[in-house]
Amino acid sequence: MKTLETERLILRKFTHEDFAAVHSYASCKGNVIYMLFGPNSEDETKAFINRAISHAEQTPWNQSSYAVVLKSTNTLIGSCDIHRRDNNSAEIGWILHCDYWNQGYGTEMGNELLRLGFEELNLQRIIACCDADNIGSYSLMEKLGMRRDAHFRDCRPAHKQSQRRYGDELHYSILKSDWETVKQIAYYNSLPFKFTGFIDIPTLTNGDIYLVCTEKTPANPEKMRVPAYNFIICKNGEKIGNTGLRIGYGGGPKNDNLYYGGQIGYVINEEYRGNNYAVEACKLLLYIAKAHKMTKLLITNNYTNIPSRRVCEKLGARLIGSMVRLPEWSDLYSEGQRFINIFEWDLN
Repeated sequence: MKTLETERLILRKFTHEDFAAVHSYASCKGNVIYMLFGPNSEDETKAFINRAISHAEQTPWNQSSYAVVLKSTNTLIGSCDIHRRDNNSAEIGWILHCDYWNQGYGTEMGNELLRLGFEELNLQRIIACCDADNIGSYSLMEKLGMRRDAHFRDCRPAHKQSQRRYGDELHYSILKSDWETVKQIAYYNSLPFKFTGFIDIPTLTNGDIYLVCTEKTPANPEKMRVPAYNFIICKNGEKIGNTGLRIGYGGGPKNDNLYYGGQIGYVINEEYRGNNYAVEACKLLLYIAKAHKMTKLLITNNYTNIPSRRVCEKLGARLIGSMVRLPEWSDLYSEGQRFINIFEWDLN
């Protein structure tokens, strides 16, 4: 069992010297309200530590329980574990001393467990479960990119504040492909851009078609929308389609709207299709994207939309995601789409 590190935490083997720190949270009713164990007696805490030490020495590996320690103070603040279910999947779990809640430590250790599972153990699927009333735990699962798979009724002992005998349980999971998507989203959201206001737009034309700006839509922090330019595509004084450019990355409640929706959209009227007008319109938008210091643009399309895929290929955009599953909170999902292709257009 190897020691793991994050920005602020060390995840290491337990030792018998950890008893006092572990017992301080494991024996506290407020800390274990939603747990299936506790509040612990001293003997129960000692038994847990003995099991954790034993698991760390097992070969082949089946389960690891990590002591979660603050780098800055060498203080043990909780524990987390990963338990292999079979060759392709594992279950993860965690507990933190209540003095350290709501400081991002859960997300930090959870992400490290996922990294270990997918990148080092080559797992396909990782699951987690919790009491259905444990908002903090399932909110953490969602921050990690996990999706709710099931809500089981009366399947576990009720939590320690409940008047009921049995309680409900939530099951979440994340696939390796989901994990890779989470990392991609984080990468694109880290890219620089500049927006201090909308720019004055010169005539955008290639001599055959031209763009007319119809609207400059300000950012809407309440709806977490980024600023955008909208255009009609014209040829010989007639409208032949629409296009638009959104500035920035992220967006939306999950900060992933532009990953799934892209910065560029386009529609060409049916009678004008097949003439590369969408390709040329996208090229005309480069002036604006570069004015805002953007270096990469994402273009997404329904995986069945072959003409749109060809537009991306003609632009020299790189396919970074094929048959990417849309999240249920996506606008595209509500419109009936389920899978998309994602292209990256490098502007350098």
